[in-house]
Amino acid sequence: MTKIGIIGATGAAGRAITKEAQARGLETTAIVRNLAKAKDLFGDTVSYLRRDAFDLTKEDLAAFDVVVNALSPAGLDIAYQHIDLATKLIAYFREAQSPRLFFILGAGSLKNGKGGRVLDDLEKNPDVAAWINAPRQQAKEFDFLNQVDNVNWVAISPGFLLTDGQKTDSILGTDTILYSGEKSETSTGTLASAILDEIQNPQHQQERFTVVNR
Repeated sequence: MTKIGIIGATGAAGRAITKEAQARGLETTAIVRNLAKAKDLFGDTVSYLRRDAFDLTKEDLAAFDVVVNALSPAGLDIAYQHIDLATKLIAYFREAQSPRLFFILGAGSLKNGKGGRVLDDLEKNPDVAAWINAPRQQAKEFDFLNQVDNVNWVAISPGFLLTDGQKTDSILGTDTILYSGEKSETSTGTLASAILDEIQNPQHQQERFTVVNR
C-alpha cells in the first residue's frame, strides 16, 4: 500500500488532501506541529508525526512513498519558507527515486497566455500589495524546482482562486492558467482529488500541472 506523508496536514489544502487520501484507503500520515488540532480533525483515521516542517529529518521522510508539501507559512512576511522547505526536501533526496516529492505552488508562476506569467499581471495591480509576496515566493520556488533533474518530484498549481470546498468536475492543464467560463477557481477538494489521482496514476515527472473547477 502506498504510504503518504502530508506536511501541513491541518492547513486548508492539507486537510483536504489528508481526508482524500484516507478516503481512498491509503496509508496516510499527517505531519503536523499541533497534534491536538490534527486529532480533532482526523481522529484515529490516520497516523501522526508531530514535527515542525523545518525539523524534519531525512530519516523521518524516507519511509514514505510520497511526501506532499502542503506547508502554508504563518505570515506573508515569511512566505520565503516555501523556497526554504523545497530546497531542504530536494537536498535530502538527491539521486533518489523514493519518496516522490509533491509540491503545491500558487497560480503566479503559470503562463498568462499573453507571453508572460500570471505574476506579471499581478505586479501591475496595486490592490494586491498586501499579499503579493506569497505568489512571488512560490514563483521562485517553481523556478528552483525547474532546475532539479535528479529528484523524483512533481508540482501542482490551482487556478487564480483557491477556495475551501468540495471536489467538483475539473479541467486539467500544464503550464498555462485555466478558466472555466470567466472563472479560474480551484476548490481544495478538487485540488486534493487531482493530487491523489496523480499519486495513484502518475502522469507527470519533474514538471508542474494545473487544475481548476469545471
